[in-house]
Amino acid sequence: MEQRWVIKEAGDPEVVDRLSRELNLSPLLANLLVQRGITTFEEARTFFRPTLDDLHDPFLMKDMDVAVERIVRAIDGKEKILVYGDYDVDGTTSVALVYSVLKYLTPHLDIYIPDRYAEGYGISEQGVRYAAEHNFSLIIALDCGIKAIDKVSLATSLGVDFIICDHHLPGEQWPEAVAVLDAKRPDCDYPYKELSGCGVGFKLMQALATRYEELKAPLMDCLDLAAISICSDIVPITGENRVLCHYGLKALNEHPRPGIAALLQMSQMKKNLTVTDVVFTIGPRINAAGRMESGRKAVELLISENDESASTKGEQIHLNNSERVNVDKAITREALDLIAADTTLQSRKTTVLYNPEWHKGVIGIVASRLTETYYRPTILLTRSNGVATGSARSVKGFDVYSAIEACSDLLEQFGGHMYAAGLTIALDKIEAFTQRFEEVVSTRIEPHMLTPEIEIDAQIDFPDITPKSYAILEQFAPFGPGNLAPVFTTTKVLDRGYAKCVGKENEHLKCDLFQALYPNVRFGAIGFRLGDRVELLRAGNPVDICYTVEENEWNGNTRLQLVLKDLRVRRG
Repeated sequence: MEQRWVIKEAGDPEVVDRLSRELNLSPLLANLLVQRGITTFEEARTFFRPTLDDLHDPFLMKDMDVAVERIVRAIDGKEKILVYGDYDVDGTTSVALVYSVLKYLTPHLDIYIPDRYAEGYGISEQGVRYAAEHNFSLIIALDCGIKAIDKVSLATSLGVDFIICDHHLPGEQWPEAVAVLDAKRPDCDYPYKELSGCGVGFKLMQALATRYEELKAPLMDCLDLAAISICSDIVPITGENRVLCHYGLKALNEHPRPGIAALLQMSQMKKNLTVTDVVFTIGPRINAAGRMESGRKAVELLISENDESASTKGEQIHLNNSERVNVDKAITREALDLIAADTTLQSRKTTVLYNPEWHKGVIGIVASRLTETYYRPTILLTRSNGVATGSARSVKGFDVYSAIEACSDLLEQFGGHMYAAGLTIALDKIEAFTQRFEEVVSTRIEPHMLTPEIEIDAQIDFPDITPKSYAILEQFAPFGPGNLAPVFTTTKVLDRGYAKCVGKENEHLKCDLFQALYPNVRFGAIGFRLGDRVELLRAGNPVDICYTVEENEWNGNTRLQLVLKDLRVRRG
């Protein structure tokens, strides 16, 4: 698929020059900082040397004082507390974090993860009634609840209080809970709006730790859980998220908790973990428990206190993930075949597919794969408990949540973010929804949004890539939304005659590149899923490339390597 190359606007030359001098950095590196909104020496210090002191006062969040007082009252009164969370990575890490901290204050504590198939996403009536029947007087809901108005009202009528910790967009109203912690509330002045669900749980425990000194150490031991949620939920790695992710990744690499250590061992992951490793190795395995069996098993793994218990639970989750991979591949193939056989589907600006037999646990993953292939807002639906339930994914710049909201009169319920959402719809309304969604998206989406975009930070020459500059680039990490790894473009590039396809299906491109202007400066390069471009290089004509830079270790030798994102015949 053709991709658009968009080079970012360079920073203000005067600011770049000043920052370059103050930090003793090359203009290239200083410009990368300015493009990220870093324009002063102090902002650069915070960026390069994040500290936990940079975290905001948790009591700046609306209702935080009320939430803390309610938990203190529950602990003093020996009330039973139920820690409730969604079945995905963000929800299960949230529950594991809050449970791991609160257990130091009370034994009257349990966890609850709704069943994906019997109860669905978020607060369920079954969960509320379970709490009431088992004498829990307080539910702390994590990564869900901001739209559970009816469920919270039911809980209140049954004598159960709610504290909601959520990060999803609220509707015009939110539940009448004891406390509703969500920085996206329009009446909340909390300085940082992009916390993950687990991040909101962390802030609640941070606030509680101001009342109980003994909670500070256990809370710091949970930074790894916060990092896993931040990476896996694809929230911006800026501000507080960057601080939490920095220290959480450090904990994951230096002393992973038993459950994570078990997953890493089973996946044969031995290198220093990055955000990408968490997203593609740890996250899917934690998610697999809720997709294929029960999200509670993921929490039990994360709170395991010894290697033996963790190994047993980790093995089961590893098997869940293997099963998930097989189901995912099968459904992806079916969905692609459906589109390939239908010219009407191919001509639309959206993809909405329904199959009552598809596995509910993997349709979100498959929706992501279809979005990568056809690059348009995509929804996959399957049957569950007599209705259709679905997962939506979007393309860069398009708010799929808002588009779904415009069809809300056809839906039973919905929720989510700009780029990912979930929905439930009556079976007899699928056709009407499919048509309406296409109409809404068609009127709102800009034509350029339907072509994948590669955002390029700067055009450089190969001599600009040095071990010294790379050592500084490494300090820009952790990379993720809001702070992506810098992408560069270089022109008039040639291969030294070694271009070849690699991988099980020859899908990847491996080559050895130099720039015509600098024939003595060369770099090995790998282009994942770019095997079909090998003939461009073999033809011997100069090409333009865009890429990131990484270290590649082979046989004990470490060298800088280019990771190609795209290449094209030299234009002009």
